[in-house]
Amino acid sequence: MITRNHLDSCLRHAVILGALTVLLIPAARGSSAWFGWWPLWLLGMPLSAWWSLRGFPLPRVALRLPQRRRAQARRRRRPAPSPANIERRA
Repeated sequence: MITRNHLDSCLRHAVILGALTVLLIPAARGSSAWFGWWPLWLLGMPLSAWWSLRGFPLPRVALRLPQRRRAQARRRRRPAPSPANIERRA
């Protein structure tokens, strides 16, 4: 049975090997007709699996950034139709 720690270790190694492969082998930066874009499969997919295994944590920098507080946009009210405009339409 695969434990969570074992899976975490396997994914960490997959990310490291994928990053080294993309950095050191120029052909791994291209794409294939069968697999598509190689960096996605060598680095992106293991990274997203590892991130989901850890519960999608946000980076510490993102947690320290101040939240923007802006006023919400409001709709403009249409002016009430004037009697002169109503008479022209009729």
